[in-house]
Amino acid sequence: MDWTEITVTISPQDIDITSDIANEIVPYGIYIEDYTNLEENVEEIAHIDLIDEDLLQKDRTHAKVHMYISCEDNPFEALQQISERLRGANVDFTIDTLDCKDEDWLNNWKQYFQPTPVGEKLLIRPSWRKNYDPQGRTVINLDPGLAFGTGTHETTRLCLGVLENAVNKNTTVLDIGCGSGILAIASLLLGAKSAVGVDIDPLAVKTAVENAELNNVSHKFTAIEGSFTRNVQGKFDIVVANIVADAIIVLSEGVKDFMKEDSIYIMSGIIDTRVDEVISAVSKNFEITDKLFLNDWYCLTARIK
Repeated sequence: MDWTEITVTISPQDIDITSDIANEIVPYGIYIEDYTNLEENVEEIAHIDLIDEDLLQKDRTHAKVHMYISCEDNPFEALQQISERLRGANVDFTIDTLDCKDEDWLNNWKQYFQPTPVGEKLLIRPSWRKNYDPQGRTVINLDPGLAFGTGTHETTRLCLGVLENAVNKNTTVLDIGCGSGILAIASLLLGAKSAVGVDIDPLAVKTAVENAELNNVSHKFTAIEGSFTRNVQGKFDIVVANIVADAIIVLSEGVKDFMKEDSIYIMSGIIDTRVDEVISAVSKNFEITDKLFLNDWYCLTARIK
């Protein structure tokens, strides 16, 4: 089996949040490299004061979180999601991949992106796949770039499944943390009247605009960079947030200001170990109307109480 190593370098104070994000996304274990308190840790664990010189030369100002992902589990998608989640948590970081530059990695992993049916109505087609059978489905043409959202992750698939049954010709959609724009674009291809995608990452906004153009829906799509609470105006029929549990908990107070009385709120990016916590927080302002589950991930649908 081929493996890719992803190494995230961070400040030591961000170890906990980075490891939590990594554990939610990668299907295997992680390991943390932290030499901040090397002498104290060695003394406590081994009860010795002689330390190998190579260890003493290690960087004491940063920590590293290492992950290993097999080709079958799509390391490119994991890289996208980890990067977006860390930016959303305001963590300063760098990411390295073993023996491969980002540009080369993207090209190498294109072979693993195949046209993918989602739900009952959609087919996600990487733009470089020329020969494919649409199977009578609505085709989303996608260039993932380096923004999260290729449609292969469980959270994206769950959201798309809900959207295909909720969207009609009068629907307006707000996609919070839009990434590649796949959820907003899918809504438009399913017949929505208009969609707004907002993301704090300028690369995600750029990618979403390009993907909207690729699908000929740019005239109905607006991409906004920054915080949705400060930069978005109006109320929407559907608000979708495919982000992380902590962000959904924070959003549960303010998001209702962007919803009509009969609007629906679709939330995903929720690992099974956090779903009860999310439901408890969201239920203060919303009634949970549906719960979907796929491979350890939840998607919740709610309405304002």
